[in-house]
Amino acid sequence: MEDFENNDRKEEIFSKAVRAGKRTYFFDVKATRTDEYYLTITESKRRFSNDQGKFFYEKHKIFLYKEDFEKFSNGLKYVIEFIETGKVPPPLDDETAPNGDHTEVDFDDLDHETRS
Repeated sequence: MEDFENNDRKEEIFSKAVRAGKRTYFFDVKATRTDEYYLTITESKRRFSNDQGKFFYEKHKIFLYKEDFEKFSNGLKYVIEFIETGKVPPPLDDETAPNGDHTEVDFDDLDHETRS
């Protein structure tokens, strides 16, 4: 049990929680077993279960890997600009038709999640 707890402490390298109305976003930097950093973004919303008569947290999570940061950031800025202005921005330099390129992820290489 102690080894598992020590392993849990190692996996979370850096964390930032952002409260935004009824939601909380968690930005967690974690490391694979090979010490490659990646980002998990978790949206957490407090919900009420009528069946159980109590509150629970509904969570949605995405994993973002270092090699995708720039494209993710550019895409996010692009859609935020549209939301703020109501106008479609000019195409991004790296925009091409979807070509099926995907990051190969070995989920066995990821550490265990601690937040549930």
